[in-house]
Amino acid sequence: MKLTRKESKQRRHRRIRGKVNGSPERPRLSVFRSNEHIYAQVIDDTAQHTIVAASTVEPEIKSKISSGANCSASTEVGKLIAQRSLEKGITQVVFDRGGNLYHGRVKALAEAAREAGLNF
Repeated sequence: MKLTRKESKQRRHRRIRGKVNGSPERPRLSVFRSNEHIYAQVIDDTAQHTIVAASTVEPEIKSKISSGANCSASTEVGKLIAQRSLEKGITQVVFDRGGNLYHGRVKALAEAAREAGLNF
């Protein structure tokens, strides 16, 4: 029985979340990718609290990009999430790709966050 793309993504996400956990010292950088936008959150799983967030639906980023569904938009979100995290004193994170493959928009976001100063 062959799995659908959605089922495969859900399985990968469950497997990743079994291994990746955010702590106050090293929170989790979670990425959600939809067809039209990309969202990133830095989450402390012990307190179940989102520390910082950024996405392509924010006016700050929307004015810079033509579409929220491309690598350049993901790069902007990666830079912004890193900047906001560093302002809160967070330098180390654990990357959670949310079941997506580390390719394309997810990879662009991760590399931009690394270049802007986050370590993972």
